[in-house]
Amino acid sequence: MFEEVKMERMTWREFETKKDRVLILPVGATEQHGPHLPLCVDAVLAEQFACRLAQAVGGVVAPTLSYGYKSKPLSGGGPLFPGTIDLNGATLQQLASDLFDEFVRDGFTKIFIMNAHFENDPFLIEAMDLCSARYGDRVTLLLSNWWDPMPEELIARLFDEVPFPGWAFEHAAITETSLMLYFAPELVREELIVDSKGAAPCPYFKYPIDKDAIPSTGVLATARSSSAEKGRLIVEAVLPRLVEIVGTAFPG
Repeated sequence: MFEEVKMERMTWREFETKKDRVLILPVGATEQHGPHLPLCVDAVLAEQFACRLAQAVGGVVAPTLSYGYKSKPLSGGGPLFPGTIDLNGATLQQLASDLFDEFVRDGFTKIFIMNAHFENDPFLIEAMDLCSARYGDRVTLLLSNWWDPMPEELIARLFDEVPFPGWAFEHAAITETSLMLYFAPELVREELIVDSKGAAPCPYFKYPIDKDAIPSTGVLATARSSSAEKGRLIVEAVLPRLVEIVGTAFPG
């Protein structure tokens, strides 16, 4: 799907003709998402939103950056689970900075970063800041995600059976599970969704990490009541707002 907007499917000549378009870079992570979701969740969500956004605005989607910064214990489980493959912050910042330089070198001046891993933000923003210092007004960079543009009134519809735990604990829970059921249902192990006790809030960070501070499943809040229909509702509510953001940031 979405082959027509994916940079990797284009020849260099086809890619060259699109340098006046918005270049969208999906950024995710490779990390545990409980027993019922695959390690690629954040990468899948970033790419799926990016492709739909590109179709709506006539943009181009760069290959997904599938590794991200380290999860905090109480927003992703931290490094306690096999398959969570992290980058150091400086590595992610430099990688993003190198990619921005390459896109600019190819003639793109409108770059949108579609991030789907909460902890990536500070390092992507630092890379954007340094890039802006290099290129000034010649290049515009924009970063967003799928949760901040979500209308407040939708949250009550999504969390109709269980309370909203806050975005930090919404890891492998209702929103991510519902989006995966909508985007890639074949990757969801629905029979392994359990209504387990979630993580408890903590007002501090401690290293080494206490293993008993995180549920053994890696799921920080219940995924009960997740559905493809809820995933559809999220996409249909968030995508127009992303289109609006792009239109405001990149007029014309």
